[in-house]
Amino acid sequence: MQQNRPSLDDLTQQLIEFRDERDWRQFHSLKDLILSLSLEASELLELSQWKPEQQFEQEAATPAMNERLQEECADVLLYLLLISERCGIDLQSAAAKKIAANAVKYPVDKSKGTSAKYTDL
Repeated sequence: MQQNRPSLDDLTQQLIEFRDERDWRQFHSLKDLILSLSLEASELLELSQWKPEQQFEQEAATPAMNERLQEECADVLLYLLLISERCGIDLQSAAAKKIAANAVKYPVDKSKGTSAKYTDL
């Protein structure tokens, strides 16, 4: 794990400064930010398109593909940070709340080793 990693708040502040220096907020409606997040997630998905699972796992371990994965994951995160800032969402708290809710929906004794949806457990 890397030392001195920026926090989500630090990244958000850097991103807002980057955006504002370029006067891009005018293009960042909530709708367009959400669309952009989806498009970036699709670019991440595209990296695995038409590849068998094992081949993609091996390819993902190469430096070149790892770099592409990093770039696309970063794009997804950056749009998510912009959406969260726009809506006043604390991502870390929201994520912790979601993990706790999922623990209730997917108790270990019913969900361990199965991919069944909680409604089917």
